[in-house]
Amino acid sequence: MADRGGGKKLPETGLSPGTLVHVGERKVEKARITVIDYDAESFYEKVVDSVEECYRFRDTSTVTWINVDGIHDPDVIGRLGGRFGLHPLVLEDIMNTTQRPKMEDLGEAIYLVLKMVETTPDGDLSTEQMSLIFGPNYVLSFQELPGDIFDPVRERIRRGQGRIRKMGPDYLAYSLLDAIVDDYFVMMEGLGERVEALEDELIANPDRRTLRDIHDLKGKMLFLRKSIWPLRDAVGRLERAETPLIKETTDIYLRDVYDHLIQVIDNVETFREMLSGILDIYLSSVSNRMNEVMKVLTIIGTIFIPLTFIAGVYGMNFKFMPELDWRGGYFVVWGIMLIVGVSLLFWFKRKKWL
Repeated sequence: MADRGGGKKLPETGLSPGTLVHVGERKVEKARITVIDYDAESFYEKVVDSVEECYRFRDTSTVTWINVDGIHDPDVIGRLGGRFGLHPLVLEDIMNTTQRPKMEDLGEAIYLVLKMVETTPDGDLSTEQMSLIFGPNYVLSFQELPGDIFDPVRERIRRGQGRIRKMGPDYLAYSLLDAIVDDYFVMMEGLGERVEALEDELIANPDRRTLRDIHDLKGKMLFLRKSIWPLRDAVGRLERAETPLIKETTDIYLRDVYDHLIQVIDNVETFREMLSGILDIYLSSVSNRMNEVMKVLTIIGTIFIPLTFIAGVYGMNFKFMPELDWRGGYFVVWGIMLIVGVSLLFWFKRKKWL
């Protein structure tokens, strides 16, 4: 489990608060800025070449969505944030990819930090931090990488489907938040199938690889819990926020997102409990298998103890042993040993130890 693109770079120490320093892995060469501006009757979309092209959308009567792919450039973040009146500490948080999901009421805007989680081709989990800021007529989104899960939202805006073109920036922010939470369900479905497959494997033929898979999935669930659990509190605060930026008509949708987050968290906790149960069953299975092996070895050892004693007695090199001169002594000893062995086997069978 890791952030998309690699490890983290620690922030430089000794800098004053609000200094714009990128914390994390640089994942794109150049920041890419996309502008979508719309109202009920019009629509405009463009990939802009400079931050200055976004300035004119600050005070329009339409809704403007400005998306930035790549948060490593302090010049882009600083100029865009300065134009939209964002506090330097907020800009510092945007460039720091180690933030936990949270919500802050900035007065003239609402600031959200989210984690987009996806499954990599090798089955691992990775996160990408997204910062979402919405104000009276705009939504700013900052992502680490191009490519996201918001294409259905963009299509609804382009085609004027649903109510999104008739609503304000708070509804657009809800739509982006809802897309992220819905993607959690897709990911949880895949993890649920892996848990069920692990249960079947545990019953059929558990081995050391099964134990590795159990620990791997437990780690993924803990990773998800850390990524999703704080978002529940953030959305709860957003739902209860007393701000004119969130219209009453949007409150019901935020409550729906909150309910979905509760379901996701419940699924995570359920899977964690299932994996703990699977691990207990696996350990019990290994312990029972070891007990069966030890029982067989103990029975074999118990049978051979008297036989070894008899063989040891007649294997002594004393000169005067009467049985050594018996004509049928060899066969008599073999008979005694066979009788002892068969008697012990019969006794174990009677005791239902075999």
